[in-house]
Amino acid sequence: MAADSELRRTPLYDCHKQAGARFVPFGGWEMPVQYSGLVDEHNAVRNQAGLFDVSHMGEVIVTGEKALEFLQHVTSNDVSKLTNGKAQYSLLTNESGGVVDDIIVYKRGDNDYLLCVNAANTDKDFQWLTEHNTFGVNLDNVSQQYAQIALQGPKAVAILADTLKLPAAKFELDEFPSFTHQTFKHNFGNGEVEILIARTGYTGEDGFELFVEPNAAPVLWDQLMENGQAEGLKPAGLGARDTLRLEACYPLHGHELADDITALESGLAWVVKLDKGDFIGRDALAAEKESGSRRKLVGLEVVDAGIIRQGAVVTDAAGNEVGEVTSGTKPPTVGKAIGIALIDASSAKLGTNLLADVRGRKLAVKVIKKPFYKRGN
Repeated sequence: MAADSELRRTPLYDCHKQAGARFVPFGGWEMPVQYSGLVDEHNAVRNQAGLFDVSHMGEVIVTGEKALEFLQHVTSNDVSKLTNGKAQYSLLTNESGGVVDDIIVYKRGDNDYLLCVNAANTDKDFQWLTEHNTFGVNLDNVSQQYAQIALQGPKAVAILADTLKLPAAKFELDEFPSFTHQTFKHNFGNGEVEILIARTGYTGEDGFELFVEPNAAPVLWDQLMENGQAEGLKPAGLGARDTLRLEACYPLHGHELADDITALESGLAWVVKLDKGDFIGRDALAAEKESGSRRKLVGLEVVDAGIIRQGAVVTDAAGNEVGEVTSGTKPPTVGKAIGIALIDASSAKLGTNLLADVRGRKLAVKVIKKPFYKRGN
């Protein structure tokens, strides 16, 4: 981890400081972990709306005649299904089927794609893409050219429409479906600036992620906060982002995703398109699909009093080690201690009773269905 003096700050740092944020190091960045409090921020996203600074995320542009061919080779999903204005969740996989990173691919135009990658992996991912670029495509790490703001929650449509001075109908799902993106021009007082707006997110709620040039980001943040005040909008930090994604069972790289955890073990078979043609890791994943995965990511409910955290060893009733917890907490909406664990497939059946070791104390846990939270249920 970088020393505090080496931590990078996003263009929104001063906005967070003014809002009373508490900061933590994350992926080489000094990021807000909470403002009014984790529970308050979490509940705002579930019931009204929350605003997140995700400017630490990385962006890579892929262009050139063979851009599609290249992306088909380095990602697990079928990029040929994307039309202009669509987005796709995908994985960069290694030769053994492990996950280098999970990404979102945005098709901006013919032979023109934007990849959004995880903050801590930006340099590693760019190097990985460069090393596998035998297709002559242009790769540009444009992370410095974008700030990114996530507006998430049931009131997101109303707040965004109000801020951009556009009819709310333009942002309803039938006009602006999930995993699509559109470009808007907005006057920030200094002339018009382009904003790429995607209907994507990491909270389990409806919402948008806004890509904008760094200089315009603080004004956009302030305008969203001002227009969202009447709707109950709150700034939200990494703490709430983590509890929200955990309830929705969205994987986090370094927890549920890693070089030595395969895409199929991570439960992401739906983004592994073995029939699209060859890609890095395809042979290993095809063999794993044929033989069955050795391990599986499962949901756990803590039966005893206590909370499980990443790294807690999971055993069966006889004391045999069967895996370990990848994420765990007691999140506000679910209201009970839960977690995700990577365990032997033989112990992964729903209802299986297991034990998790928390600092020498064995907590009773039970395998339950994922996700723990689904919007509308």
